[in-house]
Amino acid sequence: MRRRAALALPALLLARPAGAVALPTSGLTQGGFVTGRVAPGTKLALDGRALRIGPGGEYAFGFGRDHGPEAVLSVTPPGGHPAAQRLAITKRRWNIQRLEGLPGAMVTPPPEIMARITREREQLAALRRQDTAETFFAAGLIWPAHGRISGVYGSQRILNGEPRAPHLGLDVAVPVGTPLRAAAAGHVVLAEELYFTGDTIILDHGHGVQTLYAHMSRLDVAPGQRIAAGAHLGASGATGRVTGPHLHFGLTWFATRLDPQPVLPAVQG
Repeated sequence: MRRRAALALPALLLARPAGAVALPTSGLTQGGFVTGRVAPGTKLALDGRALRIGPGGEYAFGFGRDHGPEAVLSVTPPGGHPAAQRLAITKRRWNIQRLEGLPGAMVTPPPEIMARITREREQLAALRRQDTAETFFAAGLIWPAHGRISGVYGSQRILNGEPRAPHLGLDVAVPVGTPLRAAAAGHVVLAEELYFTGDTIILDHGHGVQTLYAHMSRLDVAPGQRIAAGAHLGASGATGRVTGPHLHFGLTWFATRLDPQPVLPAVQG
């Protein structure tokens, strides 16, 4: 049985005597999500981007599917001087999936649909720029639904013989109408129907960390609501571009799409 993966994949960045800081040494991979705590007053920057530090020293960052072999983490302890450290990022191998027989309009949307698709992409990009002060992400994630894993992060789908963008989430095969729950506490920032993902909910968990729930049949929350971990969100479905009923579950750090599966409990329950 796979060991349960903690939300913090590598070693935590924890303050040591004399202002020294322990840096991540393992678990840094393409698609990886990293979170932990440092001494309040510590400053962190990843590849030149300053990270928000919570009141208890909480932080989060992640690496995209195609991230290069290393990243640079700058750490400035309280009252100390910045020190840059190079982090080795493990390269992963991805599955390739081929799907045939899809309706042509869903594989290549007609021109009259492209304006809507562009508008929705801009809307999602704006939501993913949010950098709120909450630290709900620090409590970890739970499974939003229980079922067979039907799609994994990083796989590339070839639709009707045409290569498409990689799959950047986790698919859980569940019947239409299956209750879905929040993977962590947060605020609802989107609850509406989108062209590709159908009825969709996005929760903001702070520091740029968000989760997405797609292809739903019913939305039972509204933007602005605060949601507890495990709270009811709605029901699964087969809306949007799908080949069957399932939940597409996404995890992002700002615009970077991450792999949710390693940071979920090893056993659905």
